[in-house]
Amino acid sequence: MKDIKKNSSSWIKTKERSFRNFHWQDGYGAFSIRQCDIREITKYIAAQKEHHHQRTFQEELIAFLDEYGMTYDERYLWS
Repeated sequence: MKDIKKNSSSWIKTKERSFRNFHWQDGYGAFSIRQCDIREITKYIAAQKEHHHQRTFQEELIAFLDEYGMTYDERYLWS
């Protein structure tokens, strides 16, 4: 994950001047999807900006973690 974040950060900074101060947050989360869900996930990503006007990313992530019984400490989710 460290290499992916490092390489993608370096790459995006070459794409546009406004990205020169881009950096990833310290932590990360990784989730897998099934091949058959790719179309639905692609639509979700395309509509994410509008979607998050109704439900914030933070609200959605906590609901997702709760729904799947994943343990977490909220103090570390947003740092």
